[in-house]
Amino acid sequence: MKRWTQINNLPIRYKLITHFLFISILPIFCLALFISWTVERVMEEQVSDNTLQLIGKVNESFEFYMNNLQSYTYMIANNENVEEFFDQTDTSKAADIRYDIQRFLRTFTTVSPEVAGIMVVNSDGAFISNELYAPDDVDLTETAWYQAAIEAEGIFSVFGRPEGRRLTSIVEYTNDDVVTVLKSVVDPFTEKTHGVIMIDLKLRVIAEEVQDITLGKNGYLMVIDEQGRNIFQPQQPIVSTVPLEWLEEQQSGSFSKTINEEKVQFIYQESPFINWTTIAVFPAEETVFGLKEINFYLVVFIFMIMLFGITVSYYLSYSISKPLVQLVSFMRKAEDGDFQVRYKGKREDEVGLLGKSFNKMVKKINQLMHVTEQQERQKREAEFRSLQANINPHFLYNTLDTIQWMARKHKANDVAEVVASLAKLFRIGLSKGHDFISLFEEIDHIDSYLKIQQTRYRDKLQYRIQVEDSIKSVPVLKFILQPIVENAIYHGIKERRGAGTIEMEAWQEKGDIKIQIKDDGKGMTEEQVTDMRATLREAVQRTEKPEETRNKKGYGMLNVQARIQLTHGEGYGMAIDSKENVGTTVTILLPDDRS
Repeated sequence: MKRWTQINNLPIRYKLITHFLFISILPIFCLALFISWTVERVMEEQVSDNTLQLIGKVNESFEFYMNNLQSYTYMIANNENVEEFFDQTDTSKAADIRYDIQRFLRTFTTVSPEVAGIMVVNSDGAFISNELYAPDDVDLTETAWYQAAIEAEGIFSVFGRPEGRRLTSIVEYTNDDVVTVLKSVVDPFTEKTHGVIMIDLKLRVIAEEVQDITLGKNGYLMVIDEQGRNIFQPQQPIVSTVPLEWLEEQQSGSFSKTINEEKVQFIYQESPFINWTTIAVFPAEETVFGLKEINFYLVVFIFMIMLFGITVSYYLSYSISKPLVQLVSFMRKAEDGDFQVRYKGKREDEVGLLGKSFNKMVKKINQLMHVTEQQERQKREAEFRSLQANINPHFLYNTLDTIQWMARKHKANDVAEVVASLAKLFRIGLSKGHDFISLFEEIDHIDSYLKIQQTRYRDKLQYRIQVEDSIKSVPVLKFILQPIVENAIYHGIKERRGAGTIEMEAWQEKGDIKIQIKDDGKGMTEEQVTDMRATLREAVQRTEKPEETRNKKGYGMLNVQARIQLTHGEGYGMAIDSKENVGTTVTILLPDDRS
């Protein structure tokens, strides 16, 4: 709150400059941030879309080669010589069949240069190949790739990079230079496996599809199989392996990792046909190079706007604040008593209208001062005449004190006590013109009143007063208890047979003050209680027409209720409860205004 007050104390020129800067520069700054964020998001989406399109093209090339290899396996499996090799029913033609099969397999390597070698293995472990051979002590049916083909149950599958299969190529292809695909030949009726067809795809074909694609300066594509093993990656890669858990078991997506204190972006897509995943790897910094250039121009633009905005804001604020500063100086002269000062500007805007109003105000003040001086002289003359024509209240107090002294001198103590109570009653009632007195003074006033009434009614009237000491200093409206006590005497105690008692009690409850006045007088009927409660609810409205209620019963209580509610609100006031021939209880609720 203190800081806000200090801001409000700033000169209007600075406030206007700040205002103009806010309405001009702040929106531009927010717009620049929004443009930067939008461009960054769009560029990221474009990079991601373009990279996914490249990956899609590469995957299509892979699938094209794999589709050709799948077709080759079907063609080989359906060849008559291969079927006889798998059946092994006529061993007399085994040499001729082997020769025909080898010549048949060479046609595929001749037509398709991407094929490095083909091998056909029957269920006994015998094999025929155009390029590959195995040692005599190796049972091919026990190898991992043969078992993988059997588990696929006749479905074409990609085995990936072969490891430890102990096969040798006559054209010097190693296991690191090829990718192996497999298909087992299964009898559709007996579901018996006759053998396995294995084809090696040259890794060079995959490398040619991937290595020519560059992503920025240092980005590249790499390929992994469904087990996370590298099918292809360039030399000196940013990351050597990509764990499968990074891909979160999704067919495509993107993510980023911090590798060697450098943020690296990954975009990947899996080929559903061969279960290979092609991954784009590139430094994230390369994607925001264009964004940095855009941000540079945005910063220059904002700087120019700020320079222009500050200049314009200063000029506009000066043109607005200058006449206001002049007007303030005129007002200060008027504060010092110079009411002849006048605003002489010719402006027709709000400042000009304010200056004209200032001139009218100073002129009117000057006239009112002359009228006030004249009225003050008349008032002082009237007060002097009033002092001459009226008795000083202190003269009345002194006279009552003299009467009291004389009564005590003649041993008329009862007369002296009544006179003392009457003097106290006058003194508290006048209260130097104050509307509020302490609760102690109000109770003392009632005590004096009851003493006078007790002298009049003698043994017929008894009373008890009990007030908590902690609330005696609470300020209350004066004359709120006497009308209630008066009603209790004249309409309660006086109307009953025998002596009556008035009990008054005051205490604090839930932060408020409660005063209860209880008598054991005649009481009221239920109809009278209902009428009195309705009257008290409309106390404020009824007192606005005093000529209609002044002479009616209960006017004193009605006046007290209206005064309390007008001063403290409708939540406070009196509540009445009475029963015929039992008595009446009036409860007053007042706020504790000491805080």
